[in-house]
Amino acid sequence: MDIRVLRYFLAVAREQSFSVAAERLFLSQPTLSRQLRELEEELGKTLLIRSNKGVTLTEEGMILRKRAEEIVELLDKTEQEVRQSSDHISGKVYIGAGETYAVRLIADTAKRIQAEHPDVTYSLYSADATDVLERLERGIIDFGIIFRSYDTIKYDGMEIPLKDSFGLLMRRDHPLAEKPCVTLEDLAYLPLITPKQQNHQELLKRFGLSEEKKRVVAEYNLVYNGSVMAREGLGCCLCFDRLINVSGDSEMCFRPLSPALEVGCCFVWKRYTVFTKAAQLFLECFRETVAQVSPEEMQR
Repeated sequence: MDIRVLRYFLAVAREQSFSVAAERLFLSQPTLSRQLRELEEELGKTLLIRSNKGVTLTEEGMILRKRAEEIVELLDKTEQEVRQSSDHISGKVYIGAGETYAVRLIADTAKRIQAEHPDVTYSLYSADATDVLERLERGIIDFGIIFRSYDTIKYDGMEIPLKDSFGLLMRRDHPLAEKPCVTLEDLAYLPLITPKQQNHQELLKRFGLSEEKKRVVAEYNLVYNGSVMAREGLGCCLCFDRLINVSGDSEMCFRPLSPALEVGCCFVWKRYTVFTKAAQLFLECFRETVAQVSPEEMQR
């Protein structure tokens, strides 16, 4: 299986059109079509359904797309590592993380590095802990931020001294917005928009809300999408503090849970990894950034 043909396949899958993909790849459409037919023959499976309305993927095509994206991404990362043989530090640092205020430390570190090493860039991937650890295992990312314990035999890591607090994001005209915090009694039968990630599904149980009193009207993967549903009045969004701007003229407000429910996170990487110069520099600077977090911010 030729990596070049995989790139062709991904282009067609992305554009959903042979003609558009061929134009972007600087190929003739017959050449592109022939290459992908040969790929289908090689695999013995139909990958693409061609019609007047465009191109769609078969089930086998969707499987190949997922794996091809990982293969191409890993190849690009490997080529970058091999080419960095000079003293000049450049290249991309790959980081996977859930949605957390702790990403501020990633941004602060990147900003510090940028002054002396402007050719170091970053690729941020939003995912839950399972996906982050899987990508670390495959070498697709360099570092990850996760909200759970990890296998210390396979991974190295450090605790991030910032806590995320759960609460409700809601419209300012919602009755609960008048309260300084939200209690268990407030959550009973309340239309809730909750995180979809598996490690968050036990949240309401941990808080003590019984199954018969729980009313989940929607789930989200990215908190911005959940905030839009809350803004439109579908329900109240259960999420971490400091992820959505509720200051100034915002229509939204955030109220913490009471008793408080805080979650810590860890910065992890695969043990015995040989880092690129850019990734090694990032790790060293990130340690310094974490060490400089003030006690006041730790308590926020």
